[in-house]
Amino acid sequence: MKATNTSFSSLDRRRFLRGTGVALALPWFESFADLPSVGSGKEKRKRLACFYMPDGVPMPLEKDPSFQDWSWFPHSSGKDYTFTKCMETLEPLRDELTVFSGLSHPAVRRVHGHSNADQFLTGANTGAEGDYQNSISLDQVFAEHVGQRTRHTSLVMSTDGGTGSPRGAQTMSYNRSGKPIPAEHKPKRIFDMLFVKSGPDAARQLALSESALDDLMEDARSLKRSLSRHDQETLAEYLQSVRDTEVKVEKAKRWLNIPLPQVEVDHLQLDVTPDDPRNYLRTMYELIYLAFKTDSTRVATYQLGRENGVGISDYLGRAVGFKLTHQLSHETKKPEGYKNFGTYCRFINDELGRFVSKLKATPEPGGDGNMLDNTAVLFGSASSAFHLSRNYPLMLFGGGNLGFNHGHYRRYNTSNQATSGIANDSGWQAEMRNAELPLSNLYLSMLHKLGVETESFGGSTEPLSEV
Repeated sequence: MKATNTSFSSLDRRRFLRGTGVALALPWFESFADLPSVGSGKEKRKRLACFYMPDGVPMPLEKDPSFQDWSWFPHSSGKDYTFTKCMETLEPLRDELTVFSGLSHPAVRRVHGHSNADQFLTGANTGAEGDYQNSISLDQVFAEHVGQRTRHTSLVMSTDGGTGSPRGAQTMSYNRSGKPIPAEHKPKRIFDMLFVKSGPDAARQLALSESALDDLMEDARSLKRSLSRHDQETLAEYLQSVRDTEVKVEKAKRWLNIPLPQVEVDHLQLDVTPDDPRNYLRTMYELIYLAFKTDSTRVATYQLGRENGVGISDYLGRAVGFKLTHQLSHETKKPEGYKNFGTYCRFINDELGRFVSKLKATPEPGGDGNMLDNTAVLFGSASSAFHLSRNYPLMLFGGGNLGFNHGHYRRYNTSNQATSGIANDSGWQAEMRNAELPLSNLYLSMLHKLGVETESFGGSTEPLSEV
C-alpha cells in the first residue's frame, strides 16, 4: 500500500497488532540507558508505588458523635497526632508514615469528586465536561528516569482493568502525550507477564515486529501528504503509539536472553477475582512486592477502584460484610453510616499496611536496609468528604534511604475542612474558605528524592521542603 490517496483506516492494522503483541502499552522514551550488569548488586535502587482509593473517605462534622472514632484524618497534628479507628491499624508503621491534609490539585477544586481520578497523578486540568486533555503522570515521569534498568518499565494495575473513559479512569498512569496506559487486572496475566517466558520463538516474533513497524512508518509518511491538518494530528497520535511499540520491541530484544527470575508461587491465588475481595487485594499487592523484590520493575501503580461505583471494584466492600462499596459514601447519615464507611476504610488500610510491612520486613536485595527504605509508597484519593475535590486524603510511606522525613501528620489547612466534612452534597461547589497547597508540590519533592532532576511538575515549582 503506497498510494497517497489511501485512507488512514486502511493501514495494515493486522501487522500493527502483531507488532504490539510484545507487552502492554508504555510511554515513549527519547533515549535508552545501558542495562545494568546482571547480579552486580552495586546500584542503589529507588522504587515508587502509587495507590488510589475512589469515593473519598468518612469525614463527619465535629459535632457528629462519629467524629472521634470514624473520621479518616487523625486528631491533632505534628508528631503527637492520634489515629482514629479508620487508621489505627497503621500504628506499627507510624515512624515510616506521613499523613497529609490541605493538599489538592488547583485545576479541579470545583469539579465533582467522582470526575477527578484521571488527574490524581497528573495534576492536569481535565475539567468536568467538554474538551479533555491529560498530561504525564508522576509514575511515568519516574519510569522515564529508571525504567530502562529493569525488564518492565512500569507495572500498571487496577481492579477493573483497561483505561475506562475520560473522567472515568480505570488506570492511574498516563504517558507523555497524556494518553492513558491500560491497566491489567487479572493476577494470572500479571504473573505470566512478570515471570513466564512468552515462548520459544520470541526472537522470531521480535523480528517480525520490527519489519511490521518499518512498513507502518513508510505507509504513514506516504499517507501524511494527503491528509487535512486535523487528520495529520490524528495520524501523529497514531505514530506515537507506533513509537511506543518501537521502544518495547527494542527493549524486549535487550532482555531476550536474560533469564526470568524464579519465585515461589504456592501461596499465590492467581485465579482469584474481586468476588473474593480480601484475597484479591492481597494477591495484587503480592505481585507488586514480587516485581519489586526481583527487580522486574521499580515503578507500580494500582487503582483499587473506579469512581462512582462503576465496575467490579464496587465489590471490594464485601470483604467486611457490605454489598457494594460506593453506596457506603452515600449512607453516612443513616444509623452507623460513618462507622460502616470507616470499617471499609479500615480494611483498605489494613491490607495496605500488610503490603508496606512486608517491604519493611524484607532486606534490600544487594543493598542497604530493607525494601521499604528504598521505596516511596503513595496512597490517596482525589476527593475527601462526599464528592469534595479538596483536602485529599493522602499518605506517604517509606523511602528512609531516599531522604523522606516521616512520623508526622502534616496539616496544611487549619480550617475545619482539614478535620471534618461538609453538610450536604452541594458543598463540593462551594467557595473555599482557606487556600490549599497544590498537591504537585508534594509530587515535585518526591521526584527530587527519587533522583529525577526537574524544576516543575503538574504546574508546581515549589517542593515541600519538610517532607
